[in-house]
Amino acid sequence: MKKYIIEFSASNSEYNEIRGYFEKIPLDVIISGLRFANNRYRANIGGYLNPGRKSLVKKETALLTNKQAKVRLKNWKIMIKKYRERGYSYPTIYRIKMRLIDIKNDIDL
Repeated sequence: MKKYIIEFSASNSEYNEIRGYFEKIPLDVIISGLRFANNRYRANIGGYLNPGRKSLVKKETALLTNKQAKVRLKNWKIMIKKYRERGYSYPTIYRIKMRLIDIKNDIDL
């Protein structure tokens, strides 16, 4: 087993918080958390962080007209294929479909 000393500048409360984490949390959990934080930080700096499903749904439906929503719903099987190619999960695709139905019904009323 190797010993590694980390040196950083922090306030007293930050120091105590970090020390508490290292005392209470197992090393493998700390490493996985740091790996996640590093990947998220790099994605954020690189400009390609995808924060979540809600933003994907908004991205796909934000500027659609009633007519465009109807066309997408009419050709839904093709749209599913395109969304899967983009890497969207089925729950996300379902949320997109529900939003398209809302757009279609909002103007039809």
